[in-house]
Amino acid sequence: MACVPALLGAQDAREIVRHAVELDRANDQIARQYTYLQRQDTRTLDGSGGVKNRSVVTYDVTLLEGSPYRRLVARNDQPLPPEEEKKEQEKLRRSIEERSHETPEERKRRLDEVEARRNRTREELREIPDAFDFTLAGEDRLDGTEVWMIDASPHPGYKAKAQMARFVGKVKGRFWIAKQDYHWVKAEIETLEPISVAGFILRLAKGSRVELEQTRVNGEVWLPKSIVVRASARLLLVKSLRLDLDYTYSNYKKFQVESRLVSPAQ
Repeated sequence: MACVPALLGAQDAREIVRHAVELDRANDQIARQYTYLQRQDTRTLDGSGGVKNRSVVTYDVTLLEGSPYRRLVARNDQPLPPEEEKKEQEKLRRSIEERSHETPEERKRRLDEVEARRNRTREELREIPDAFDFTLAGEDRLDGTEVWMIDASPHPGYKAKAQMARFVGKVKGRFWIAKQDYHWVKAEIETLEPISVAGFILRLAKGSRVELEQTRVNGEVWLPKSIVVRASARLLLVKSLRLDLDYTYSNYKKFQVESRLVSPAQ
C-alpha cells in the first residue's frame, strides 16, 4: 500500500507528458502562421572558459510561397553593411522569382520535403512518453503560468522506433508543463553519455546541457522563446570544442494569407 501513491504519481506524470505531446501537433499547425526574428549567439571557448571565437547573427524568418525563408538582417546586433544587405536582397529576389515560377509538381515537392521534416520531428516527440520514466517533482510558476515540474529518466531497455529518437536512452531531463492547457513551457536536457549529432560530424560529451523555453503568443499558440546549449564536443571525432549557443526568438507576427513577399526591386 505504501507504494501506491508513488505508482499513481508516476502514472499521472506520464499522462501529463503524453497529453502535452498530443497537443503539440495542433500547436504546430498554428505556429506555421507566424514569422519571427531569430538571434544566434555562438561562442567557442578555450580550456579555461574564455571566449576564443564569437559569432552573433540575426535572421528574419518568414513564409515564402508556403515554406520558411531565412534572411540575414544583422551581424553582431548591427544592421548589415550596405554591400552585404544588397547581397541578401538579391538572394531574396532570386528566391521569390524561383518559387513563384515553380510548376505545380515542383511546388508540391518543395512543400512535401518541409512536411517530411516536420513529420520526423513529430514521430520523435511521440516516443517520449514511452521512452522515459517520469516523476512529478512539484509545482512552480514561470512568467505567470502555473506549471507541473516533471523529471524524466531513460526507461530501461526501451528500443526507439524513429531514427533520430535513438538518443533518448542517453539523456535525462526536466519538463515544466502548463497546468492551464498542458503545453510545455520549459525543458532542460542533460546528456548521460556521449551522443553523435549530424552523423559523426559532431559528438556531444557527457554532461552537455540544453535548455528550451516557450512563450504564449496572442493567447493561441506556444512559440520558442530561447534555446541555450552548453556543451563539450568533439568535431569529426578529432578536435575538442567547448560551445555556448544562445538562440533567442522575438517579434512574432501572424502571417496573413493574403500577404505576399515581393521582390525588393518592385
